[in-house]
Amino acid sequence: MNDLADLVDRSLSAAARDEFTSRVDAQAAFLRDVIERGELDADGLAIGLELEVYAVGDEGRLAPIPDGVFGACNKELGLHNAELNTDPDPFTTEGVQAQAEALQDQWRGARAAAADAGLDLVLDSMWTVPPAEGSEPYLAALDDCDGVAVPSNMRPDPRYAAIDRDCVGHAGGEITFDVPGATVTFPSILFESLATSIQPHVQVPTAEAFPAYYNTAIRTLGPVLALGTNSPLLPPDLYDDPDPETLLVETHHELRIAAFEQSVNHTEHRKVRVPADIETATDVVDGVVADDLVAPFLSEWLDDDRTGAVEPGTEPAFADNVPELDHKRSTYWRWLRAVAGGDPVDGVTDDRSLRIEYRPVPTQPSIRDIVSFQCLVGGLVHGLVTGDHPITDLPWADAERAFYEAVEDGFDGDLVWYTADCERTTDPAVVYDEVFEYARRGLADLGIDEATVSRYLAPLETRWAARTAPSDWKLDRVRAELDAGADLDEAIREMQAAYVRQSRAHDTFADWL
Repeated sequence: MNDLADLVDRSLSAAARDEFTSRVDAQAAFLRDVIERGELDADGLAIGLELEVYAVGDEGRLAPIPDGVFGACNKELGLHNAELNTDPDPFTTEGVQAQAEALQDQWRGARAAAADAGLDLVLDSMWTVPPAEGSEPYLAALDDCDGVAVPSNMRPDPRYAAIDRDCVGHAGGEITFDVPGATVTFPSILFESLATSIQPHVQVPTAEAFPAYYNTAIRTLGPVLALGTNSPLLPPDLYDDPDPETLLVETHHELRIAAFEQSVNHTEHRKVRVPADIETATDVVDGVVADDLVAPFLSEWLDDDRTGAVEPGTEPAFADNVPELDHKRSTYWRWLRAVAGGDPVDGVTDDRSLRIEYRPVPTQPSIRDIVSFQCLVGGLVHGLVTGDHPITDLPWADAERAFYEAVEDGFDGDLVWYTADCERTTDPAVVYDEVFEYARRGLADLGIDEATVSRYLAPLETRWAARTAPSDWKLDRVRAELDAGADLDEAIREMQAAYVRQSRAHDTFADWL
């Protein structure tokens, strides 16, 4: 048996579950103690970012990325996926600039490496031009790996394979993806790789302050997502021959949410959802411990030389104290989650910190747009907390509802909000007045200069003024192609080609409007 099949079998064994659970419990006790003793506190806020993209080849068709490209970026779930990451920087004017420059440099390097392989990378939230064999055959293909079914176009990582087999097992052997206009059954979770996203990370200064930041961030999910919706359409060969006009009215503005939730929500409790509020920072540890277990991995499996021993007189890296707990956190797929540990940030912290990973925002059309959301998320949450805004008085259920309203209807959804005057509202003008006011307040409180604030928030304010997120642009473009006589397949392909051209030609989506 090869290593991948062996590791998948080990992961799905009862013995592994028992040992993994025991280690998670012990590591959780360690982490709770570290948090309570203030060892994850920092001297200020810091920011970082993850960015997912996909590759295309001839005629804009989805294409796998050869290994040689990954010196310039990182691997992700699908063979066509790649990820870029920034190291954290202080949340200051200089830090924001450093994040933008680092991301831009990585993007140029990754595109250059892809070009050498005859490919291009796309800043988009969902691919819609199928690979040559078609979308369903590509996403459904399986290989037999010593008795373990492995998706042919999934990255051959044993952890991915184990997660896939565990989720498919919980789903009864196959998974149905059901959205307006399409109902497709797959033998794996790989249809999740239809979509890509960005994840801003915001390091919170103290464990004492963490619940306020976390609970506030939950209330921002709907309005922030509505500004960025970018996946309203599937590859046309996945549709069940819907009426095009009806589809454009009924489709969700952010199909990425359904793709992720429906791919893995098959355990007793939904693993992908809006998280519950917390009362103390250690509640985030308890949440991971209590979460349904999927594909446990013991730390030594991925490095046979690793014993967990530490040389006398030396301090282990923080992650070495919680490897199984960290693995379980990586499958704690809430739309907002906490991350303990991390990298040192000059003037802010050593390698121990507590941060929020903000997960619902889709990949945006330009690097500047992506940094704009990084600034919006960090500035808004910080501004609401430090400005003593009563947003956390908004019931959690209303915040959850606002999120799914944004998923389905974008700006037209009921984006429930609680105002600075302690009034519940669904008036989007009131909501966004406060969103941008408090985002600017938060950035100013951090000492970020006005030029930087305007550079990154103004393009998002333009979206709101035009009531146009990328999903709106895509739907309008498809509608125009249909009106000109195209069928749905042609209209989606023409829209996608225009999107890619605009993305490459402009510094920000606001320039398209």
